[in-house]
Amino acid sequence: MLIHQILKDKNLEGVATVKPGSKVAAAAQLLSEKKIGAVIVSNDGVHPAGILSERDIVSELGKVGTGCLDQPVDDLMTAKLITCAPGDRAIQVLQTMTEGRFRHMPVMEGDEMVGLVSIGDVVKARLEELSQQADALKNMIMGY
Repeated sequence: MLIHQILKDKNLEGVATVKPGSKVAAAAQLLSEKKIGAVIVSNDGVHPAGILSERDIVSELGKVGTGCLDQPVDDLMTAKLITCAPGDRAIQVLQTMTEGRFRHMPVMEGDEMVGLVSIGDVVKARLEELSQQADALKNMIMGY
């Protein structure tokens, strides 16, 4: 399974973004409202400057307390993004996320973001793929 197959049910409008300089509190509110785990930091919604996850916020809360909510997202975001492309294999993306211990990956075509996949999206797609393979093997054995 390829990443573009996972994205077919998702779109760029579904990617939550905040502008650089936004307060962490505003990003946390957006995460809570949308029930998501990460937001992309971007001026235009297409060219990501970084990613801010709920884990980033909780980690900073543990270090400095609630004062971090007044900080700009730029201070907490991961600026060095690890990305994938629509043609990448889902299993490779899953491995990269697992090894890197992160759960969200921007999908890029050139320098433009075309989507965002979560580890849940990729695991779900992989399970569906394995189920289809099992069904195909069963049908072969049964002679269908």
